Formats: sequence, C-alpha cells, structure tokens
Amino acid sequence: MDRNQNSVNSWDQQYSSNPTTVSPSYVAQYMTKVYGWMFLGLSITAVIAFLIANSPAAVGFLFGNRLVFFGLLIAQIFLVGFLVVRIQKMSSTTATAVFIGYAALMGITFSALLLAYTAGSLVGVFAITAGTFGIMTAVGYFTKQDLTSFGKIMMMGLVGVILASIVNFFMESTTLYWIISYVGVAVFVGLIAYDTQKIKAYALLDSEEDRKKGAIMGALALYLDFVNLFIFLLRLFGDRK
Repeated sequence: MDRNQNSVNSWDQQYSSNPTTVSPSYVAQYMTKVYGWMFLGLSITAVIAFLIANSPAAVGFLFGNRLVFFGLLIAQIFLVGFLVVRIQKMSSTTATAVFIGYAALMGITFSALLLAYTAGSLVGVFAITAGTFGIMTAVGYFTKQDLTSFGKIMMMGLVGVILASIVNFFMESTTLYWIISYVGVAVFVGLIAYDTQKIKAYALLDSEEDRKKGAIMGALALYLDFVNLFIFLLRLFGDRK
C-alpha cells in the first residue's frame, strides 16, 4: 500500500505554487474540501472492509485465491498510477471517480486487517492514528517554515521503507519487520505535515478545474498517509486474533 504514495507525491512537480499569496480564508475553505474528500474515501474503505469481513463467501473468494488478492493489489497500484499520469488530461469528474474506485478497492484488501486483528485494537489504533493525523496536519497547515527539504527527506525514507519491505518479503526477518514498522510510522507522521503544506499551494492553481483536480490529488495523498500510518501503528500495537 505504501508504494502508491511515491506516485502521488510526484504530482506536485507539475502543479505547485506559493500558498502565502492567497487569503487564509480561501485556503481554509479549499482545505475543508480536501479533508471532505479524504473522509469520504476513508468512509468508503471502512464500509466495504466491514461488509467483506462479515461475508464468509466474499472472504473465501478473495483470500482463498492468491491470484485474486494480488490482482486487487495490482489494480490499486494501477489506479494511482493512472490518476497521477493522466491527471492533466482527465476531467475532475473522472479523477473523482478514480479516487472513489481506489478507496473501494482498498476496502476489499483492508478487510484482511479486520479479520486478523481484534476489534478493540483496531478501534484503539484508529484513535491514535486520528489524533496523530490531526496534530501533524495542523503543524503542516499553520507552520511558517518551508517543509520542502523536510518532505524530500521523508520521501527518501519512504523509498527505503518500500525497498526494505520488498527485501523482508523474502528474508522474513522479525528484526527487520519491527525496524520497518517504526521507521514507517516516523515517515508517514512527517509526510502528513509535508503533504498538508503542499496541498495549500493547490488553491492557487490557475483554473477552477485544476483546483478541483488538485483537491482530489490532495485528498488521495492525505488518505494514503492516514491509511499507511494506521497500518504501521497496527503492526506495532495491534492485538491479533
């Protein structure tokens, strides 16, 4: 899941601006829309994950066949890549549909977590994730410091986490597993602040259509930050059934 974040963060190389030249009230309204789309995506993921996890037939079909499960993972990566590559040519309506489709697919694979961890630990870790997200997005929104250099460090950390995860897929090292989990938490905590500041610049895009697409891309970035932070925290603090 975390490797999709790399594609999303490349979008700001094509669309960037100086957020300090727009009125604070306009930025606040724009960010409200971004958070709204992000919340919608999380809600779709949660509802579909719950429905799948409570359907024995669906669980058997999705997780009883590795080809189906890995096919879903590939479809998720494809949708994110398609959105990033084609964002300039597609309409905001299409971008929205792709985002919603991605959130739905994520819900299918996310149902595996509902099956693996206790309800109490899922709720507890979600609360920790939500609180951490709230604090760090506020830092990114209100700080006067330019987080670009900090964001580059976080992106390098993300690449390291992805590579280490691939290596550990074959090594199956418990020590490396825990190291990746702690580093993953640190990386996504930092990315929340960085992405929040970056998204403020989308409010300055020239056309209304581009601003709408910027809101979707921003929502996707924050959605991925939240989801991946939740997953890494769950690896550290979740109780398996």
